Amino acid sequence: MVLSLAQGLLVSTEIFAFTLLFALPLGLLIAFGRMSKIGLVRQIFRIYISIMRGTPLMLQLFFFYFGPYYLLGIPLNKLGLFGVEYRFISVIIGFSLNYAAYFAEIYRAGIESIPVGQYEASSVLGLSKSQTFFLIIFPQVVKRIIPPVTNEVITLVKDTSLAFALSVMEMFTIAKMEAAAHTTMVPFIVAGIFYYIFNFIVAWAMERLEKSLNYYR
Repeated sequence: MVLSLAQGLLVSTEIFAFTLLFALPLGLLIAFGRMSKIGLVRQIFRIYISIMRGTPLMLQLFFFYFGPYYLLGIPLNKLGLFGVEYRFISVIIGFSLNYAAYFAEIYRAGIESIPVGQYEASSVLGLSKSQTFFLIIFPQVVKRIIPPVTNEVITLVKDTSLAFALSVMEMFTIAKMEAAAHTTMVPFIVAGIFYYIFNFIVAWAMERLEKSLNYYR
């Protein structure tokens, strides 16, 4: 039982890692779109964020999984990639697009919290807009957004259990199967311990990162 749950934990970790890999940079791009000076572009990204945050993640997972078949008539068994089943790919797509919307708002809040004077000073020093952002603004944004990002990352660890809706064999799905097969609550208890340890490690790592960025203390 513990071995099968450990295998499920590996799948949960893969969902967690791939989601962060795609959602963090995508969130920054969405934040740029949300702050665009072009009204239409700004409104499109605003609607996107509103939809992603205003509808259940589980519903979004169903949409990305069944959408290709019901909307385009594409058989799901033809959508695998490099030997990976489409159900897992659709989970990564759903999680990444959902969390990117949350990260985008965190990025936007961090960017808009930087005083305008820093942009003006950078311009006086002859720095381009891209140099100003990546050398002056972004490092400060990263330092300021660590706490809210940590909250989202911890939530992501727990949300990986929603992959059970598409029958992805992550830890919660396996715990349910083991509990049903042996008529016991032990698999859920073990899964809960695994989730707690996972979250403890993530919280510890993010706390260490936050402390390392407090270079003026």
